[in-house]
Amino acid sequence: MKRLPVLNHETLAPVIESILFVTEEPVEVGTLVRTLQHTRKEVEDALAELVQRCEAGGTRVQRDGDLVQLVTAPDYGPYVERYLGLEARQLSGAALESLAIIAYKQPVTRAGVEAVRGVNSDAAIASLLGRGLIEEVGKATSPGRPTLLGTTLKFLEHFGLRTPSDMPMIAGVTDQLDREAYVEGPNGQTSLFNASPMLAPQRSGPVAVAEPEDDEEELGDDDTDDVSDEADAPEPA
Repeated sequence: MKRLPVLNHETLAPVIESILFVTEEPVEVGTLVRTLQHTRKEVEDALAELVQRCEAGGTRVQRDGDLVQLVTAPDYGPYVERYLGLEARQLSGAALESLAIIAYKQPVTRAGVEAVRGVNSDAAIASLLGRGLIEEVGKATSPGRPTLLGTTLKFLEHFGLRTPSDMPMIAGVTDQLDREAYVEGPNGQTSLFNASPMLAPQRSGPVAVAEPEDDEEELGDDDTDDVSDEADAPEPA
């Protein structure tokens, strides 16, 4: 194998950019660590530098957990599509509704999506699966072990998001989600909810309820005796 020059902090980021540029699929950070023979921290620092550098250009570094790739900047995407002769296909309202539910509630079952929408969502979910915007991420533990759905990196590309944390907060929706981060998803798989606490799934369990505040002060021993004496006192004739 040809001996390559040792990379330093100035050349590591450009080399990573070159690798991401020629790869069609997302690359694992661990693969970059092994290929470039640098520590994970050094690779992570180089990726952070690359993110900043790309902000001024026509590409963006997109990341989902341990996966990273180079994509077209959202503002310039339509021009690239025109050059490539790609016809933009709009998502239907039903598909967008289903996708929003999956994005914020993942991992979620098909029945879970339909429970929110109130209508059958088979066609919408099939469309999202066909476009690669969602994927099967595991099986639920409920009877019948229904399939759990989650979003993909292509979902980030479609909406011009660099990371799951770019998802907008929606009052009454995202503030009800469990913010706890998950290391691994169902069956050891990872999805967007593992990359950002904001997208962590809701968990069934006891809900903390605040104790009601007493409007009256607690009665002391002397007060209790007074009340008792008043109760035992004979009524006036």
